[in-house]
Amino acid sequence: MYHTFVPVLLLRILVAGSAMSLMVACAAEPLAQSNLVDSASVAGQRSATAVVDALVEPSRPSFEQWREQFRGEALVAGISAATFDRAFAGVLPDPGVIEADRSQPEFTRPVWKYLEGAISAQRVRTGRRLLNEHAATLDRIEARYGVDREALVAVWGLESSFGQIMGDKSVIRSLATLAHEGRRPAFAKSQLLAALDILQHGDIRPEQMRGSWAGAMGQTQFIPTTYNTHAVDFDGDGRRDIWNSSADALASAAHYLQASGWKQGQPWGFEVQLPTGFDYALADNEIRKPLADWRSLGLRGLPSDRDEASASLLLPAGHRGPAFLILDNFRAILRYNNSSAYALAIGLLAESFQGKGQVAGSWPRGEQPLSRTERLELQERLLAQGFDAGMPDGIIGANTRRAIRGFQQRLGWPADGHPTQELLGQLRAQPLDEPSRSP
Repeated sequence: MYHTFVPVLLLRILVAGSAMSLMVACAAEPLAQSNLVDSASVAGQRSATAVVDALVEPSRPSFEQWREQFRGEALVAGISAATFDRAFAGVLPDPGVIEADRSQPEFTRPVWKYLEGAISAQRVRTGRRLLNEHAATLDRIEARYGVDREALVAVWGLESSFGQIMGDKSVIRSLATLAHEGRRPAFAKSQLLAALDILQHGDIRPEQMRGSWAGAMGQTQFIPTTYNTHAVDFDGDGRRDIWNSSADALASAAHYLQASGWKQGQPWGFEVQLPTGFDYALADNEIRKPLADWRSLGLRGLPSDRDEASASLLLPAGHRGPAFLILDNFRAILRYNNSSAYALAIGLLAESFQGKGQVAGSWPRGEQPLSRTERLELQERLLAQGFDAGMPDGIIGANTRRAIRGFQQRLGWPADGHPTQELLGQLRAQPLDEPSRSP
């Protein structure tokens, strides 16, 4: 019998999202470069905020009350009254930010589609041109930070399309909105304090501090705390300007990757071929083996000069797709963005600038990825079968992959930890009151 699993939290998000969609239509547009807002716009935004307050969380203080409380906290933290008041002049909640924060995409692109977009011919051509145009600057960055230029330009290309798409929302307004009524208010508040510190330092003016709805900024899409710890003034003008200075942006990314363990001149990883009968349960980022050990297990395509390097096996599309051994530089990229698809795209794009970066293995293009609702159901059904997938959230992380492997092993399937429609079908076919059995 088919059971539908709809978490209470998901239902609450859907209700809140529906209410929010009504608010967006009548609210004013986000603040532009000016701090001036006409009275009708202010009234519209306040009305929208009040309705959302009543529908979603009646106990939450008004934005004005929250701002005054936060002002006191900011001043205690060392932010001057002048900096705070200038940054918050005319700032009101942004309904679009809350809508983005609460909306969860139902469908995601399969990894091969993501890679096709990330490593497009146009992006490769532009990257090669910019490698030549900025060769002198990249020489200096490599010498100082020990991070390969191709990787830096790949990050530049994926994060902001080489500085062309950086987001146009007020970072202060976005973070204030998220700190007041977002899903992670404590995190947003920490970022907001860091953003105020950036303004107080004088690197950028409030009206120029623009970024994504989540507060990621500049050509490298740093969040404010990362900016404060790793942004650098590489062009020597006295400001760490990751918005308008490509030298500052690239050097800041290099500084971050250096701190994340980047090893210059070493590969991020490489594609390998697996032997027949391979134990796919070894495809786990937490399992690291010297290349010599992987070679002894029958893997082919490994370099002959790095036997001591520690590598993990990555199967981004399960056992039916290509296989990769990933090294320390891949892990450094994951510190930038904790997505294996992103890290794989950076590695392959960097190689594409040098005429490489092609994947030899075939992707399972006929496979239909699970929707978010199906991923939630998968996690809940794994839990019902006694496999700890963690709190159901629709994200296939380490806990869920471990649970999938356990269920696959029970079925006698290749235990690659990869979620599929076929696997969900098997879970649906299992009784909920007794363990599943192999077919």
